[in-house]
Amino acid sequence: MTKPDRQMSLIAFMQAQNCSNYAGSWRHPASTPDFMAPEYYQRIARTLEDGRFDMAFFDDRLAMPDIYGASHRATVENGVRAVKLDPTPVLMAMACATTHLGLGATYSTTYYEPYHVARLFATLDLMTKGRVAWNIVTSLNDSEAENFGRTEHLEHDLRYDRADEFMEAVMGLWDSWEDDALIIDKASGHFANPDKVHRLDYKGEYFQTRGPLTVPRSSQGHPVLLQAGSSGRGQRFAGRWAELVFAGYPNRDLGRKQYESLRGAAEAAGRNPDDVKVAPAVNVVVAESADAAQEKRAYLESLSKPIDGLTLLCEVMNVDFGARDYDLPFTDEELAAVSWQSYRDRVITKSGKKNPSVRDFVEVSGRGTLKEAPMFCGDVKQVADQMEEWFSDACDGFVIMAPQTPGSYEDFVRLVVPELQRRGLHRREYDGATLRDTLGLKRPLAGERPSPADARVLSHG
Repeated sequence: MTKPDRQMSLIAFMQAQNCSNYAGSWRHPASTPDFMAPEYYQRIARTLEDGRFDMAFFDDRLAMPDIYGASHRATVENGVRAVKLDPTPVLMAMACATTHLGLGATYSTTYYEPYHVARLFATLDLMTKGRVAWNIVTSLNDSEAENFGRTEHLEHDLRYDRADEFMEAVMGLWDSWEDDALIIDKASGHFANPDKVHRLDYKGEYFQTRGPLTVPRSSQGHPVLLQAGSSGRGQRFAGRWAELVFAGYPNRDLGRKQYESLRGAAEAAGRNPDDVKVAPAVNVVVAESADAAQEKRAYLESLSKPIDGLTLLCEVMNVDFGARDYDLPFTDEELAAVSWQSYRDRVITKSGKKNPSVRDFVEVSGRGTLKEAPMFCGDVKQVADQMEEWFSDACDGFVIMAPQTPGSYEDFVRLVVPELQRRGLHRREYDGATLRDTLGLKRPLAGERPSPADARVLSHG
């Protein structure tokens, strides 16, 4: 069983869009339609803080799903994540309605510059008094590339090579200011100690930036780093940089293996594995009785349409499924070119086919349905039992997905959180003021990480 002094992290998986992670959620009669207003996100934020969630973080894409049929028409007509707001202003709206809830946003290392991201997130962290996290992604497809003046998306491993340099530059910029650099002595006229503000002069193969950053360090040192890499290359990246890994577990048994693999990747990068938390994504449908939960689940499942899965699969695979025969197996060369390799590998493993077809990807992946992620469904005790079982040996917490908003989070906080608290698995009050305090992560000192050259040897040697 779980150690009584170990408590699970609860993280809400948010979308600044017209639906939750579940594309059909907007069709639910109880879904509120004001997703372009700050009050929508603030209501959810207050609910999550009432439930003492560690954090809410926003996924993001830099293009509308428009690869299926080489058109955006199906996406727009069916509301398949058709609206996608910039998550950082939305994050700040939620910050204004809360005092402890951590808030994270996705930003791409492929289509932005290190200085811009370093300054943006350092500023967000100051404005929220140390409650911000950055979800690091390398982006997915050619649609995003074309929105940023490129003709095609970069190859998988090359994206991570660039991302390593991006992180070296950002971390160096965040370390520009030592913690005690500011003096602000009006009598003497000394504002800050110039010996404690450093130019970076970073020069890599892909990026260079001079520095110093114009933003001093926050109360939590620098934003918490999230990452979701699950391929071999992605796990090496996560092992080097991530403080919280957003994982995709098909089931608990495979989750235990992935949990140990991610901890091993951190150790291989010269880090203490206990400095990295791992949280898999799960759907939760809970009600006062098991029968009521199953009825609720059945209704939610009825909201999905086949077009949801097709458009979203094309988005993550960077392949137009509408342009090929439904039962034609993909060739080895076509599979090698797929953008999201860990997603491809998951379908190959679950289907038992070395060369799956479009039908296999649709039916096995569950993309666009509630079958895509593990489901905890039942009454309060049943859901809490499942969470406790996984928490005992496969993870450090959970990324809670919402089949319907705001209702799914309201149900979870009203029903499941009190039971987790009763079992001693989840906090009753927040500890400290920053997101690091809440997550139990230590505050990093300026310059604490290995130098870029040393870190590269640890990561790739």
